Amino acid sequence: MTGPERYEAFDEHEGYGDPGYGGYDGPGREKDQRNAPDDEDRPDVSAPGGSDGSGRSDGSGRFGGSGRSGMSGPSVGSDGYGSDGSDGYGSDGSDGYDGYGSDGSDGSDGSDGSDGSDGSDGSDGSDGSDGSDGSGNSGGQNPGRPPRIPLPRSSVEDGGRPLPSLAELGDLAPRPAPPALEHHVLKSLLGAWALAACSPEETAAVEDHLGGCGLCADEALRLREAVGLLHPPESLDLDPGLRTRVLAVCLDQRPPRIPVPEWAGPYDAEAARLDALLQDIGDSEWHAPVRLRWFQSDEATSRRTTVAGVIAHLLTVDGLVALALGLDDPLGDIPSAAPTPAERTEAYWAASHFPPTRSVRGPWREQSHDLVRTVSFTGSNSGSLPVSYGDFELPLRDAMLDRAFECWVHAEDIAEAVDYPYEPPAPRHLHHMIDLAARTLPRVLAARRRDGRRHLAPVGEPGRSLRLEIEGLGGGEWLIPLDVGGSAGGSAEREVAHVALDGVEFCRLAAGHVSPQEAAAGQLGDREAIRDVLFAAASLSRM
Repeated sequence: MTGPERYEAFDEHEGYGDPGYGGYDGPGREKDQRNAPDDEDRPDVSAPGGSDGSGRSDGSGRFGGSGRSGMSGPSVGSDGYGSDGSDGYGSDGSDGYDGYGSDGSDGSDGSDGSDGSDGSDGSDGSDGSDGSDGSGNSGGQNPGRPPRIPLPRSSVEDGGRPLPSLAELGDLAPRPAPPALEHHVLKSLLGAWALAACSPEETAAVEDHLGGCGLCADEALRLREAVGLLHPPESLDLDPGLRTRVLAVCLDQRPPRIPVPEWAGPYDAEAARLDALLQDIGDSEWHAPVRLRWFQSDEATSRRTTVAGVIAHLLTVDGLVALALGLDDPLGDIPSAAPTPAERTEAYWAASHFPPTRSVRGPWREQSHDLVRTVSFTGSNSGSLPVSYGDFELPLRDAMLDRAFECWVHAEDIAEAVDYPYEPPAPRHLHHMIDLAARTLPRVLAARRRDGRRHLAPVGEPGRSLRLEIEGLGGGEWLIPLDVGGSAGGSAEREVAHVALDGVEFCRLAAGHVSPQEAAAGQLGDREAIRDVLFAAASLSRM
C-alpha cells in the first residue's frame, strides 16, 4: 500500500476513538480488557491467507493486518510492526496497534491465529509466548525498555494513606484570612504598620486594605518615607574616638593607680585602633600588597611589601624605643647594617625564611603593650630619655608621638590595601603629632641649608619666620624660623610668608603620601620660603 492509500485506510477506520476490544480505543485511553468479548464473538475481517494491507479496521479499535508492513518485501507471519511473531505495537500486555502493517498468517490481529504459539491477544498479559512484541524485541515485555504508553501515576488517595494535616504542611498551609476591621481602625494602624510595630494579623489586615484603598495607600507611603528619615544610614564602624571617651569617663570616675603619661596616650590609642583593624581582616588579606611611600632627596620613593610586612616594619622600628627602655630587641640576633629604621626593617625581612604572615601580629601587639606599661611605670619624668634612630635622636616623649604618627599612617596604608574604612586620630592626639612635625621643621630646614640651598642668618640677628596655619582637626598656628642662627623661635615681626593647610593634609605631606606640589595649601608671601617649608615637611618622611 502506498503512503496516501495507507492514510486513507486510517481515515476509514471506523473504530478509532471508539471503545475497542482490549486494544487502543482512542487517544489517551485504554479499554479494560475484562469487557472484551470472547474470541469467537470477535468479527474476523482478515482475508484468507493474510490481509492485503488495505488498513481496514475490525471494528475493535485496532487496525487491520497489513500484508507488507509498509515495506517493499513481505513480512513473514507478522501482525506487528514488521517483526516475526509479533502480535502488536505495544509491549504492556494489550494488543496495542495490532497488525499495523503486518502480514499475519491468517490476517488476524493477534487474537486468534497470530504468530505466537497460542494466538493470545494480550488478554493474559503477553503478546504471545514465543512471539515478539511487535517492535523486533523478543518476549512479551522488554525489562530494559519502558512501555510505549506509560500507565497513569498513582496518587496519595489511591494508596490508602491519610492526607497530611495543616500543621504538617507548615508554610505551605493556607493562611487564615485577615481579620475584618473597620476603615477607621485600619487607618489608625497605619503609623504602627510603618514602624513595623503591628502584630502579624494586623499587618495582614492593613496590607490587604491598602490594596483597595488609595487614600490609605498614599498615607502609608508618606509614613514609610518619614520613618526612613528617622533612621539615616550610618557606618557600622565605631567612632575612632569612642575608646578614648569611654576610657576618659572611666578614669574620671576612678583614676588609675599608674596613669599613662599624656605624651604616651596617642601611641596607646593608635596601637589599639590598628590592632582592631588587624583583628577584622582575613588570613588571605595579610598577603595583600602594600606600597610604603616616602620622600628621599626631594624625590618620591616607595617599597613594596604586604600587610604582614608592614606590621613587621612597625615591630622593628618600635624596637628602637624598646631598646631605650631596656626591653628586648625584636631583631634578636639578626645583624643590621645600621641602627636606622630602614636597615633594621630590611634585616628583619631578609632573615625571614618565608614572607611574614599574621603570626607577626602577636609579637607586635605584645611589644606595644610593654612599651605603654613601661613608660607608665617609669612616670612622666622619663620623657627626656633619648631614643636613638641611628642618624638622629629624639626624647622619649617625642619618640612615642613619632611612633603614634607612623602607626596611624601605616594603618591607613593597610586599610587602603584591604578596602577598610579608617578615620584620622582624635583631634587632641592629631594636634600633638602636628606639633611634633612643626617643632622638627627648623632642624630639617637647617640641614637643607647647610647643603648650600640657602644662606644662614648671622648670629644674634633675628631670622625670618613663616606662619604655618593648620585648619580643621588638630588645628593651630606655629611660627617656623627660616634662618638658623637667629632667635630660638620664630618672630612675628620678621614673618615673610603664610601657609594654610588642612590638618590631615599636612600629616600626609609629612608622611610622604602627598607631594609638595600637590599639597592644597593657601600661600601668601615669599614663594621660595613656602617651597622650602613644604619640601622640608615632605622630607620628614622615611621608610
